[in-house]
Amino acid sequence: MFRRRESVPFSFVAESERFRSNVTPPPRPRSTVSERAGRVLIGLVVVGGIAGSLLLGLPALGPGQAPAHTQQTEAAHGR
Repeated sequence: MFRRRESVPFSFVAESERFRSNVTPPPRPRSTVSERAGRVLIGLVVVGGIAGSLLLGLPALGPGQAPAHTQQTEAAHGR
């Protein structure tokens, strides 16, 4: 079905770009000590997780050492 569109005068659209409200929003409430402490703890947990993963993961990413001796089958000894 066809939708009926309302026509909008061009002057209204042009004025909407310049419109500024004179109403200021209310001030943001200050965060409490417990909220700040929670944010700090979350930050410390994230940083600690990244540091821990680096400490545990870097040795695994390093160049591996060749094993001291290689295993050979008994059939390879006779040849």
